[in-house]
Amino acid sequence: MTTRLAELTTMRVGGPAERVLTAHTKDELVQHALELWGSADPWLLLGGGSNTVVCDEGYPGTVLLVRNAGVDRVVEDDADGHVRLRVQAGQDWDALVAFCVEQGWSGIEALSGIPGLAGAAPIQNIGAYGAELGDVLHSIEFLDAESGEVVRLAAAELELGYRDSAIKRGREGVVLSIDLVLQTSDSGLSAPIAYAQLANALGVELGGRVPLRSLREAVLALRASKGMVLDPEDHDTWSAGSFFTNPIVSEQFARTMPDDAPRFLMADEEPEDVAISFEDLERGVEPPVQAEEAPRQVKLSAAWLIEHSGVRKGFRIPGSGASISSKHTLAITNRGSASADDVAQLGRFVVQRVQQEFGVLLHPEPNLYGLEL
Repeated sequence: MTTRLAELTTMRVGGPAERVLTAHTKDELVQHALELWGSADPWLLLGGGSNTVVCDEGYPGTVLLVRNAGVDRVVEDDADGHVRLRVQAGQDWDALVAFCVEQGWSGIEALSGIPGLAGAAPIQNIGAYGAELGDVLHSIEFLDAESGEVVRLAAAELELGYRDSAIKRGREGVVLSIDLVLQTSDSGLSAPIAYAQLANALGVELGGRVPLRSLREAVLALRASKGMVLDPEDHDTWSAGSFFTNPIVSEQFARTMPDDAPRFLMADEEPEDVAISFEDLERGVEPPVQAEEAPRQVKLSAAWLIEHSGVRKGFRIPGSGASISSKHTLAITNRGSASADDVAQLGRFVVQRVQQEFGVLLHPEPNLYGLEL
């Protein structure tokens, strides 16, 4: 029986897969991946399908489904109240968050409701409401395509950035499991809240802490209000989540934006100290020349740019089965009859409108196969 990618992705579009393999254990995942690399035929690694859009012609090769689930406590609580967990790549992400909240472990509660599986989390460096996976990631177990060996990579080796990682930039391999370091305490309180909208929803100041369950419930409510919690009855959730990343621009360019355009200064790196001794100065030694300060970068709101370019919530190209979500301009949704071409056409239209209006080029967040914007 032919399996369509529409059945395996949250956008619910995409043609047939030539072949589908399922890995229920880490060993099966390693075995299948090595065999597929050895065959030199095209293949697609697919987790929850929440960040993938495949063309209507389908995928001309093998789709390998990651389904090795499970959570283990690999290091008991240390003196500072940390616990280290090993999470298999096929573990449902939100189920993991719910489990950790019930255990009283803080660190990922603001990432509640994000669809998909744990193995994809470090590739995308998932984040929401002021938190990112990189805040708690210890390491990953990784099947390296070049060597064919299973290696453990520290979080620093992944060069995590905003929705980015070394894997996303081309380091080929398969994530087998991820290790997280979470905080344990008897208080049952969340990590400090770092996002104004979430703090307002909870009635606390930025940096405040609330019971873990309260924070999770608030995040799920906020996400649901934007159509970002999967619900088969709600077409606003038939999407790939945020379809575009928030663009990063120079501080100088950001100043050209309208006054009411949201903008967020990216964290600066600490400059290296440049020192010279008093004795050297006495001898006439010139101090080293300091490099010019790198231009600061600013993150803009893709949702604001889209809406203020004239593309409103619920916008649909006539005759298309795809539309902008009725709840949030950052999501492209399947209204029940969309094709992958419909999704791509709407994506291209949004990109063109924003570029024409503001001179900003939006980039898609999901992985696109056989489609171009």
